[in-house]
Amino acid sequence: MDFDPVDLDPELRFARIYAIASAALGLISLCAAIIPICGGIVSILGVLLGVISLKTEKSKTAIVGISISILGLLITIIYFIVLAFFRK
Repeated sequence: MDFDPVDLDPELRFARIYAIASAALGLISLCAAIIPICGGIVSILGVLLGVISLKTEKSKTAIVGISISILGLLITIIYFIVLAFFRK
C-alpha cells in the first residue's frame, strides 16, 4: 500500500506533522529536563502541538506526544523544586 502525503488534505497533513512533532518534543523534553527553562518550554510546546493535532484528527501519535510531554513537564517541575529547596 503506497501512501503519498501530498494527496492528503492540507489540514490533515499538518495535523499528522504536529502529532509527530509533539512526540519528538516530548522525547526532547525528557532529556532537556535537567535545564528547567529549556525542559519547560519544550514540553509545553509539545503539549500545545499535540492538542492542536487532536482537534483535527484523533491519532495515537498525538496522544503519546501529549503524554510524554506532560511527563517531561512533571520531571522538569520536580527537578526545579529539588534545585530550589535542597541546594546548599
